[in-house]
Amino acid sequence: MQAILLAAGYGTRLRPYTDIRPKPLFPVVNQPLLHRLLDQLRAHDCRLVVVNCHHLAQQVRAALAPWPGVIIQEEPVILGTGGSLRLALEQLDNDPVLVMNGDLYHEIDLEWVYHRHLLSKNDVTLALHDLPRFNKVGVEGDRVRGFDGGGDGHLAFTGIQVVDPEAIERIPFGRFHHIIDLYRQLAVEGRIGFCRVDGALWRDIGTPMDYLDLHRELLAGRTDWLIDPTARIEAGVILEGWGCIGAGAVIGAGASLCRSVVWDGAEVVPGAVCIDRIVTGHAEVDGQAVSPQPEGQQ
Repeated sequence: MQAILLAAGYGTRLRPYTDIRPKPLFPVVNQPLLHRLLDQLRAHDCRLVVVNCHHLAQQVRAALAPWPGVIIQEEPVILGTGGSLRLALEQLDNDPVLVMNGDLYHEIDLEWVYHRHLLSKNDVTLALHDLPRFNKVGVEGDRVRGFDGGGDGHLAFTGIQVVDPEAIERIPFGRFHHIIDLYRQLAVEGRIGFCRVDGALWRDIGTPMDYLDLHRELLAGRTDWLIDPTARIEAGVILEGWGCIGAGAVIGAGASLCRSVVWDGAEVVPGAVCIDRIVTGHAEVDGQAVSPQPEGQQ
């Protein structure tokens, strides 16, 4: 199996957090999301992986340093999902390519999806499930028929797909291109199939609330916070509800945190109150999350 992880996007719905860190590097239970996805591919003996990057590309490069076998495709000009695949084709062989968005948290069996594609003889196989919030892909029988609907007869795209190189070759080289434009053409031609992955955990972290909700779900049932061993928790700190604290973070004396995620290296000043917050360690983003409460409001 060979794969492409798409990690070049701006993550506009997650601003201002994505102004300082690309979305695929957001920590999820104290592990960069991109590392988790690479772990999943390695578990399936994926022999070749390309990761593209553009927005805050140097951070992606640094995060991939422990993965010497990964091919980094840095794009000085953003090419879109289709343009990125066309460029990456130069690094791949003639086998089908597993393509996965680099900002997903999921437990989908990637090898099963890949082999379903091999058996189907489709040009493209999309991994779909029923999730009403995102149900836009029209299906009929075993074919994908369109991408702009909703309601009955529609499913949600997981951001995971397997594509034949011959289909990718139809994308213009070196130009911006949305992969959905190619898929619309192929759907009309009846050349896109799908496999259903209902029941597998899948979460989109498209908004700050989605990101916090994912942590609420993953940390459910714990009786304590998930705290990296290198974090420092000073005297009198109160930790309530669920939450996690990343590597090298410092929680100042008397601070109170509830239902929050503290990124690696972040510092919460003494006496601060953080409720339902993402704490990055960047004051211009965190605002009052790292500021002490006014006297009388602590």
